[in-house]
Amino acid sequence: MANGDQVLSQFTQVIEEKKAYSGKKLKIGIIGTGWIAEAHVDQYVKFPDVQIVAMADLIPGKCQAFCERRKVDYSGIHFYTSHKEMLEKEELDAVSICTYNATHAECAIDALKAGVHVLLEKPFTVTLDEAVAVMKAEKESGKLLTIGFQPRMDPNMQQIKKIVESGELGEIYYIQTGGGRRRGIPNSTFIEKDTAGIGALGDIGCYSLDMVLNAIGYPKPITVSGYTADFFGKNPLYMYPDANHTAEENAARFSVDDFAAAFIRLEGGIVLDFRISWAMHLDTPGDTIILGKKGALRIPSTECWNGTVGGEMTLYTDIAGLRTQTKLPIIPNNKSLFEMKVRSFLDAIHDGAPAPVPSSQILYNQAIIDGISKSAALGREVEIQIPEI
Repeated sequence: MANGDQVLSQFTQVIEEKKAYSGKKLKIGIIGTGWIAEAHVDQYVKFPDVQIVAMADLIPGKCQAFCERRKVDYSGIHFYTSHKEMLEKEELDAVSICTYNATHAECAIDALKAGVHVLLEKPFTVTLDEAVAVMKAEKESGKLLTIGFQPRMDPNMQQIKKIVESGELGEIYYIQTGGGRRRGIPNSTFIEKDTAGIGALGDIGCYSLDMVLNAIGYPKPITVSGYTADFFGKNPLYMYPDANHTAEENAARFSVDDFAAAFIRLEGGIVLDFRISWAMHLDTPGDTIILGKKGALRIPSTECWNGTVGGEMTLYTDIAGLRTQTKLPIIPNNKSLFEMKVRSFLDAIHDGAPAPVPSSQILYNQAIIDGISKSAALGREVEIQIPEI
């Protein structure tokens, strides 16, 4: 290839070919039919190589109501009020686990032990011990487990990793990340410890942690000094009524964090300054910044963690003694990140490929979240101990 062709090829759009699958359809089960299950089911029904054959939800009648609301033909779908019964009675290839946080570990372990591939919604689990237990079940089963971090699919997120891996920033030594909302506390099962386990820290904090940790190769966390608060969640002025509760009732049952911050030490001498929010008197706690010995990258914050970056990124470098700033335009993406997440899961099953978002990486993400919670409760720095799996 001529040199000019080599340069041109870097900017040539790669046209993705749709894979054609033959043989029987993958049989899919849905565990939990709350609002996040809508995004999963809306994608599964698009694909000709899968068939939803079963759904499970603790609330009687909820699965049928879900299908009617989403206009899903459920003539061939069996409904259960127990995921265990569904796993015992159905010959499933895979499940999407869309339950509240506190049951992620139980449902994932049961599905893996039943010999079923698993797409597990984020956060991975509530605690580090739960994540370890899930990974042990994964290892014993030999089945695929992928965690639902769809921002990984966004080309702008992938660009961050490419920049770090290119060496343009040099050796990374400091990262600031986080984000969140001025107002945006959810209701339902998100705000009670018995069901959610953790609040903003797990709900959207796991995304911002993954953005930077994935970019730098997921180094092992060593120590963490964490802080959490619940000032807004417990105040009726900042809560909202829902179908079953008044604002005052939601504030009374609020028992998780609505804000978290931490200082984390990682292997390789990297420090991570983190903060996340469901509610605060500020539009953002700051942009994400990755500092290296040769350059730096600024990534504008996004209010609600919708799966991409908040605007044009800026690369700071010195060239021939001159301090330069390079704006990196947003890469357009017309695809649904949820579709890409579900499709990558199905493709990995078909191809016998590794998990798109492997538990071995998100284990470190969960270890940090767990460490922040423990440190905040103790009021001091804690060491992060991750057992062998």
